[in-house]
Amino acid sequence: MSASGPLVGYKIIELAGIGPNPMCAMLLADMGAEVIRVDRVVDAGLGIPMDEKYALLDRSRRSIAVDLKQPEGVELILGMVEKSDALIEGFRAGVTERLGIGPEDCFARNEKLIYGRVTGWGQDGPLAKAAGHDINYIALAGAAYPIGNADRPPSPPLNLIGDFGGGGMLLAVGVLAGLLEVQKSGKGQVVDAAMTDGVATLMTAVYGMHAAGLWTDKRESNILDGGAHFYDCYETSDSRYISIASIESKFYAELLERTGFEDPDQAAHKDKAQWPDTSVQMADLIKTKTRDEWCELLEGTDICFAPVLSMSEAPDHPHNMARETFIKDNGVVQPAPSPRFSRTPSKIQKPPSPHGGDTEAVLLDWGIPEQELAHLKDKRVVA
Repeated sequence: MSASGPLVGYKIIELAGIGPNPMCAMLLADMGAEVIRVDRVVDAGLGIPMDEKYALLDRSRRSIAVDLKQPEGVELILGMVEKSDALIEGFRAGVTERLGIGPEDCFARNEKLIYGRVTGWGQDGPLAKAAGHDINYIALAGAAYPIGNADRPPSPPLNLIGDFGGGGMLLAVGVLAGLLEVQKSGKGQVVDAAMTDGVATLMTAVYGMHAAGLWTDKRESNILDGGAHFYDCYETSDSRYISIASIESKFYAELLERTGFEDPDQAAHKDKAQWPDTSVQMADLIKTKTRDEWCELLEGTDICFAPVLSMSEAPDHPHNMARETFIKDNGVVQPAPSPRFSRTPSKIQKPPSPHGGDTEAVLLDWGIPEQELAHLKDKRVVA
């Protein structure tokens, strides 16, 4: 099956890792780039163990297994770098340099290479070489503190903000920008995507409100953190949930009209001091109907409303079905590639490959002679 997407023709090497790096690689591969995942010869147990068909971040690309602790393994990758447009990696600062495949090693082989690196703390700074995970990075950037109930510690928002938003997507944007710039300059460069930086960038608007005195450091007291009765999730009579986001006055007016909620002159909408009591009143009102009843009354209106769906429910919602937001590939229901392109549509190029499952085919495709491949296999440089 031929590749499809706006990045068809680009070749990218992915040094396998967890979290943001495979997210970036999946995005680029879904958009048509030939991304080769370089796994270890001996599986190091990266990530959460599961059948490869469910490791959806590994989709759309092939896998080779290479021992980067052997000089011939390093030389193999550097040879592939010569034919590549970009390399992405997610090791701690300094690791690839010690392996002999750091930026300068790669630029010596290909001065046009975009060298994308994603870490939690960045390539420098006091914490650069420390271990960490998503919740640590969003905590340091000020994004964890505002999330959750006022009377409890902050709630972990899955690993969406650090790993995937502030990390993987930030790296993808950086790599794409680098690929555009190299067309003008003819010179590659390093993209240093730190999750602490990326999360801080995601928080730009909230930091603006904080600086303006419109956002306090107390959870559940602000317009977007559950403090406002018109922007929150509520439990329904059947123990399900709905979301309301009637921020603008015209949307709030429709909320009042359709639900019968009373707020003369929208006084409580404008006065933060009234929000705590009004939130209780709104919660009581929402509990008078089931989720489906609220959907029938409010969905599709300008109230800014949606049911809160579980992951089991979301693929079957009529809107998601109409847009094919979720598709089934290789027997697994999963999010479809995004964003969408009118002329060069992205697609899932192939199901996730098993660890090192495409080594021979990839290396032959990339011009490695059969005799050399046999030698590398005999020495366990590749597997």
